[in-house]
Amino acid sequence: MHGIIATWRMALEGIEKADAMLKEGKNASDAIEAAIREVEDYPYYKSVGYGGLPNQDGVLQMDAGYMDGDSLSVGAVCAIEDFANPVSIARKLSQGTVNNILAGQGAAQFGTEYGFEQKKMLTDRAKRIYERKKAELAQNDQLRPYDGHDTVGMVCVDDESHVVAATSTSGLFMKRNGRIGDSPFVGSGFYADSQVGGATATGLGEDIMKGCISYEIVRRMKEGMPVQQACETAVNQLDETLKERRGQAGDISVVAMDCNGNWGCATNIEGFSFVAATQHSAPVVYLAHRLDDGHTVFEKADQQWLDAYMHNHSAAVE
Repeated sequence: MHGIIATWRMALEGIEKADAMLKEGKNASDAIEAAIREVEDYPYYKSVGYGGLPNQDGVLQMDAGYMDGDSLSVGAVCAIEDFANPVSIARKLSQGTVNNILAGQGAAQFGTEYGFEQKKMLTDRAKRIYERKKAELAQNDQLRPYDGHDTVGMVCVDDESHVVAATSTSGLFMKRNGRIGDSPFVGSGFYADSQVGGATATGLGEDIMKGCISYEIVRRMKEGMPVQQACETAVNQLDETLKERRGQAGDISVVAMDCNGNWGCATNIEGFSFVAATQHSAPVVYLAHRLDDGHTVFEKADQQWLDAYMHNHSAAVE
């Protein structure tokens, strides 16, 4: 049974496109790439692709990862600049036996060599947000880069039980030049195994990497744990460990899908949204909430929430 799940409301249009492709019998690789490209191309999402917010030097650097659950092949690009669709370059890199993860100039050289579309990805809108932040910093000298670090991550399974996971992000706003989070790293930002399922994460990459959480979820599923329980126990354990050892834990949210199309999610924050579609369910945006006992519950987002989301993301920037 086919299905696809993704982090954040921004994935909805991409999920709708992928869902239609899966219903037509297309494979998971093509569907997930098309879905993430839809997010990368949309100019009003500030944390992925075109329109993403830059680093502290005013440069937009993007990361993306891709994993094929049949072969366990992996591809990723880190800190790549001015390419329209990093996820497509990551998928291409996964097809080789070596040089699967490239960064910076090397990633750009590969993208150019294989004819991927080059495009100025820093928009005037993103520049205005950056300049406003610089002015704020000149007044109070307190950098808070962790706003708006919403990675798009997806897991997809097709009718042949082929599982694929992929991610794309522009990372933290005002990050240091060259900073890379969990998103392009296999096992942390994403993981897929067609015999089991796949998972992907979003939040503070520096903390997500400390638990290799996407691999942990798939490992628990492989040992027989239902997908929802695997998500919850992995998030709760990492959250608790970080608080015990470091005194605090950053944002951690995950979604996962097993090879039969069953899905789950978990979070340690309030306000995490995700999108899911299956063979028997049209794409739906859900809002997730973490209860005091560690369980994550979710509900369908109502139209008022959906309208407010789009208004906030497309509002004019002075």
